[in-house]
Amino acid sequence: MRSIINSLIIITFLGLSGCGIYGFTGASISPDIKTISIQTFYNNAPLGPSNMTATFTEMIKDYYQQNTSLTIVDEEGDLQVDGYIANYQISPVAANANRGTGDVSSLSRITITVFATYVNTQDDQFDFERKFSFFKDYDPNQTDLASNEQDFVEEIFDQIILDIFNASVANW
Repeated sequence: MRSIINSLIIITFLGLSGCGIYGFTGASISPDIKTISIQTFYNNAPLGPSNMTATFTEMIKDYYQQNTSLTIVDEEGDLQVDGYIANYQISPVAANANRGTGDVSSLSRITITVFATYVNTQDDQFDFERKFSFFKDYDPNQTDLASNEQDFVEEIFDQIILDIFNASVANW
């Protein structure tokens, strides 16, 4: 009886993984699509760390490579992703009135906006051009931005990349 159950589990697993269209990452990619080209996401934001171009571009390439079976090519992929970092902004979120020191922000927010274009050469109904944005709140009185900014940026990029991935190959 145990061997029958194990056999059914293996058959079910092989059946699910062999579909070609669905994967465990939520990606819904046609079996005809084999490649993806991801162009450099240039930094058009007036502020922010100088390495955002390289950081974002490498992170998005890594994410697609780790979560799909697509081969990354330099140009003319079956799927094509490009865009730019449109904005990097630090703004106060909550004020804290301290006597003698004036109003001081007790919470600040870093917001990054990325404009992305996605082209599916096999099915243009999935193509899009849109902005993706996410933020990270921090307490400037307890957190040194200079020491933590790279970690904050990467955390924000993680969410933006997930949103781009979901909008493109997961079709969410």
